[in-house]
Parts: sequence; structure tokens; C-alpha cells
Amino acid sequence: MGASQSISENSIHEFKVKDARGKEVNLGSYRGKVLLVINVASKCNFAEANYTQLTQLYSRYKDMGLEILAFPCNQFLRKEPGTSQEAEDFACNTYKAEYPILGKIRVNGQDAAPVYKYLKAQKCGSLGSRRIKWNFTKFLVDEKGHVIQRYSPTTQPLAIENDIKKALKVA
Repeated sequence: MGASQSISENSIHEFKVKDARGKEVNLGSYRGKVLLVINVASKCNFAEANYTQLTQLYSRYKDMGLEILAFPCNQFLRKEPGTSQEAEDFACNTYKAEYPILGKIRVNGQDAAPVYKYLKAQKCGSLGSRRIKWNFTKFLVDEKGHVIQRYSPTTQPLAIENDIKKALKVA
């Protein structure tokens, strides 16, 4: 589920997570890239619009330094019931996702993944809440690994395209 770090880290690059097949991924390998980190769920009503638009954004901006990190999460009404690999297969086969679909995690509670504890500590949600309220909450992270902005589940990925372009320093 991720390394046992506290939230005292200075950037997302200090964390290690698992990919969909259980292999460790050092987020330090994304230094210099702008990240869009998102908790996903294949059975959620927001899945189609989000996955479609994430694929569009990734194809437009991956060569300019954007990386999308999708973390399957079954914490909200069991909308991601399968394995990590099934979540990856769904995203890649149904929505042609080319960005990393990582291992399933929890985003809230005592057993929340350390990387999500870090993200939530950096940017509160609406009304000052640190909790993730639903699937498809998004965090935009700069190339140094610091959270720039947090977006609600109802914010469509294409609605944050200008923020992504600004972070990438693209006109």
C-alpha cells in the first residue's frame, strides 16, 4: 500500500507506492514532471467522463512533462471492487489509458496511503476539510513535488486544462 512514511516529507517525490502488479514505484522518478494525482473507481458514475478526459489531457501534454498517476480506490461505496490489475485493465482497455494505473489504496482513515496523507495535508478541500469526499478527487503537483491545487470530484479534468498548461509553463 505504500511505504510507512509520516506526512513530514517535503515533496511527493519522497514516497514509494506499488503499481497495479505490486511492484514498487519510487515517485522520485517523476521529478521534473507536473503530476495530476487522482483516486479512481471504475464503477463510479464519474468514471466515463473522467477517464475519457484524462486520456485526452495525457495525449496532449505527456510530451510536455505531464504525468497522470491514477490510484484505484474502493473506499467510496465499493466502486472499485476488483483487483489493482483489473482496475488497470479496465482503464487501459476501455479508455486507452497510457498513464500509470497504480495499486489500490485507501485515501482516508488511519490506513490511508502515506502519499495521500501528504497530499491532503498540503491542500484542504472545500470548507477546509482534509478528507477525500469521493472518487476522482484530483491534485495538481508541480515539477518539484509540491501540491499546487486540489480539485473536487465534480471538477472535470478538461476544466483544469489551463492550470495544467500554467504548471507546465505552456502558452
